[in-house]
Amino acid sequence: MTASRVSRSKYLLVTAIVLLVTMLSATDPTEDLSEAEMGRILFFDKRFSLNNSISCADCHIPQFAFSDTTALSKGFAGKSTTRNAPPLTNLGGRPYFFWDGRAATLEEQALQPIQHPAEMGMNIEELNKRLQANPQYVNWFKKQYQQLPNAQLAAKAIAAFERTLETGNAPFDLFMDGDSGAISISAMRGRDIFMEKGKCFDCHFSPDFTADEFKNIGLFNGKNLNDSGRYSVTGNPTDIGKFRVPGLRNVAITAPYMHNGMFKSLEAVIEFYNNPSQKFPDAINRDSTLNKPLNLSTREKSDLLAFLQTLTSTSAKTK
Repeated sequence: MTASRVSRSKYLLVTAIVLLVTMLSATDPTEDLSEAEMGRILFFDKRFSLNNSISCADCHIPQFAFSDTTALSKGFAGKSTTRNAPPLTNLGGRPYFFWDGRAATLEEQALQPIQHPAEMGMNIEELNKRLQANPQYVNWFKKQYQQLPNAQLAAKAIAAFERTLETGNAPFDLFMDGDSGAISISAMRGRDIFMEKGKCFDCHFSPDFTADEFKNIGLFNGKNLNDSGRYSVTGNPTDIGKFRVPGLRNVAITAPYMHNGMFKSLEAVIEFYNNPSQKFPDAINRDSTLNKPLNLSTREKSDLLAFLQTLTSTSAKTK
């Protein structure tokens, strides 16, 4: 078993214990919970999957900024999902969700994996029955929404919880606030590369390091790389191979990377961007800004990595 899988297994065991303690300590159905607190409990509830085997937290692990540690997660029946589970931190201001942007709100995002046949496999009617069979949930939902529990309200609560997953005070934030010792000299050089020679800033800007756009970075060739991305939503040929540009906060702990999880490390991501056309010369519709190699030196790659590592907050590791 690999180190990452051991770490994941240990974390999931701890998570299960914490959840059990949480549920046992909340035995009073008259207890008042905020919408986000209720959503947190639902996020860890395995009854949301058809065979009661997985919860949202099985694919979005708190220890890893609510991302998964494998390229493709395992659904309720043990089958692999088709895309990498992205992190759920810092999503409060995003206009699109999922790699292809098919959801416009966190509420939509929360409900889709529950119903997806390869993920949690649940149907709405059965989920409503399960929620309404739980006296605690009935009381909490009545207090919060003046209604019996149902899937749409559950998604609303989960979305409220996800909106609390904002992370800040990363070393880079401290540096920008005036603490010159918060990041290394190498990371300072890496910031310059990020902004200029590396062209990272062209797509990764704003406080969360994303432009909230869709880009084709050259991972579609219609053959072994056959996920058409945004095109599957819009049907617009110009969207073939485009995927949502993710934010880079906490990026050091959210491996593997890309919509298919094909890169296991940030070093591999940097190597890819240094010359995308060399790795995938037959890519279709690749963004023109990636047609020429960056020609980063060994030190420049190391400096860029050092900078990217400063974007991870301590709170993201301890959520």
